[in-house]
Parts: sequence; structure tokens; C-alpha cells
Amino acid sequence: MKNEVHRQKQGGRPVRLMFQDEGRFGRINDPMRCWAPAPLRPEAPCQIVREFTYAFAALSPHDGVLDSLILPEVNAEAMGLFLREVARRHPDEFIVMIMDQAGWHRARELRVPDNMRLEWLPPYSPQCNPAEHLWDEIREKWFGNVVFQDMLGVEDALELALRTLERDRDRVRGFSGFEWIISIPMNAT
Repeated sequence: MKNEVHRQKQGGRPVRLMFQDEGRFGRINDPMRCWAPAPLRPEAPCQIVREFTYAFAALSPHDGVLDSLILPEVNAEAMGLFLREVARRHPDEFIVMIMDQAGWHRARELRVPDNMRLEWLPPYSPQCNPAEHLWDEIREKWFGNVVFQDMLGVEDALELALRTLERDRDRVRGFSGFEWIISIPMNAT
């Protein structure tokens, strides 16, 4: 990979380092801590309905860029669609996409765009992927103690969360800018 990145830089093409992950969101929820003035005791609604949708996201810790899609399932076809969308959003850059080793990430039928190279995190190491913090942020700020009447409500909340975070690069950089990542010099001459 090092040679490919060097070759892209020599050709004048900027290199973007991104971390990718998927998150499952649905109508099942866990009550979260919440505040209420004394002596009131807050009520947190809860439901167990097993309906889900999936958010695909890739973020760049160096500048806080976030690209996302909401798709109904996770498989090689959905992953390919997401990778093509990320490549379309960054046509003049070479993307090094760091991801875990889920089966659909390594599927034989997965087509990787020409301006992208996939690299793998070590197995069982979610703590190394800053994209994992995206799901914590969304669940805390947009899904905490919320009961959705249908999947449309889940998708609307998820879309609002992702659009909000895509526009707030400082916030994304704040929860994803691990020191060992941002210390990697990108596009330096």
C-alpha cells in the first residue's frame, strides 16, 4: 500500500485516509440515563421490536469529512454501492479505506472503485476504528430514550443525525481524531 500511496502523491493526486463501518439501527432500544429535577423520577420508554436498517459510514479523522448511506441490509452488493458513492464524492482523490474484516468487506464479488484501496484492521479490534464512535454519538444524541412507531421514524432520525454530522466536520474530527491517526502526515510534499 505504501508504494501505491507514494505513486498517487507523485502523480499529484491527493490521498484521503478514511475509516469505514456499519451500524444497525432499529425499533429495539435500551433505556439511557436521563436527568430530572428532584424529587421527580424520570420515565424512559422501552420497546423490543426487531426491525432494523443499516447506516454505512466512512470518515476522515484528518479533516472531519463524513460520507454515509442508509441501506436496508449489509452484504457485498450494499458495500459495493457504498464504496461507489464514496468514490463519486471524492473523484479527484485516492482513498485509502480502513475497515474491519466483515465477510461482505472481503467478498469475492465486491467491486472496489479505481480510486480506492481497501486495508484491513486486525481481527477483533473495534477500538482501533474511530468510525465506531460515530454510532455512540448518534445513539446518544438522536436515539436515547426514543420509541419509534415505525421504521420510517427510525430512518428519519438516522438521516437527520447523519446529515447533521456530515455538515459538522469539527464534531466528527473531535470524536475520531485519534492521535496516532492525525499524526500521520497526509499529502505532505
